[in-house]
Amino acid sequence: MEKVVKRMAKFLILVPARYGSSRFPGKPLAKIHNKMMIEYVIQNCKSSGFDYSIVTDSDEIESGIRGIGGNIVRVDDDVTTGSARIALAYQRFFKNNNYDYIINVQGDEPLLLGETMKRIGEAHANSPFDIYTALKKREWSYSERENPNVVKCVKSDITHQCLYFSRSTIPYDRDGSKPNWFQHVGVYSYKVAALEKFVELDDSGLENIEKLEQLRALENGLTIGAIEIEENLIGVDTPEDIKRVEKVLM
Repeated sequence: MEKVVKRMAKFLILVPARYGSSRFPGKPLAKIHNKMMIEYVIQNCKSSGFDYSIVTDSDEIESGIRGIGGNIVRVDDDVTTGSARIALAYQRFFKNNNYDYIINVQGDEPLLLGETMKRIGEAHANSPFDIYTALKKREWSYSERENPNVVKCVKSDITHQCLYFSRSTIPYDRDGSKPNWFQHVGVYSYKVAALEKFVELDDSGLENIEKLEQLRALENGLTIGAIEIEENLIGVDTPEDIKRVEKVLM
C-alpha cells in the first residue's frame, strides 16, 4: 500500500501598514535608532522562516520598503481594519499559492520576534482552532490591569481556548485571591477559510460595545486558541513609545 505523505502546513505573514494615523501619522516610517520601524518588523518576519509581505495603501511606505528590498503589495481600498486589508491582499495576490494559514502581524510591533511568530503558527497548525493568538500572563498587581487600552483575555486552562476578551478587568476577583490574568497580544493566525469568513461578517453587538474586533469572531462561532509568551512587547501607538522601544533595543 502506497504511503500517503502529509504536506507541511504553509504560512504567509501579512503586515497591514497604513500611513494615516490620528495619533501618529507616518508611524511605520518612524525611526528607531535611525532605522524605520517597519524595517524591524520585516527583519522579524524574515527570521520566522515564513513567507511575508507588507500590505499598504501609501506611496511613502511603498517607496521606503522597496528602498530596503522588502516585500510589499498595494491594497488601496478604503477599508476600516487591518484584517480586511490583508484579506483583500490574500485574495488578489496570494490565493493561488496554497497557503494554509495567514498570520496578521501589526506593523507597530517591532519587538515581536520571528521565533514567536513561528511558535504561534506551529501551535495553530497543531490545534483545532479557527484562529490563534498570543497572551502574556500578568500578576494581579501589574499596573496596567485597569487600563482600558490593555486588552484582557480569559481562556480555558484545559483546552487553551479563548473564552472572552475585554477592556475591563477580567476575571472578576470575587474572593480577593488576586489571580494572574492574561494580557492579549494583537497577533492573529487565521486558517484561510476562517479569515475569509471573518471579513464577510457584520459587526457584532459585543464588538461595538468593547470596540474589539475579535469579539465578532467569538459571537459568530469561530474558535480562538492561544499560546502564552514570555517576552514583553511594546506596541508603538504614539511618538513617546519610540523612546520606550529604543531602551529595549539598546
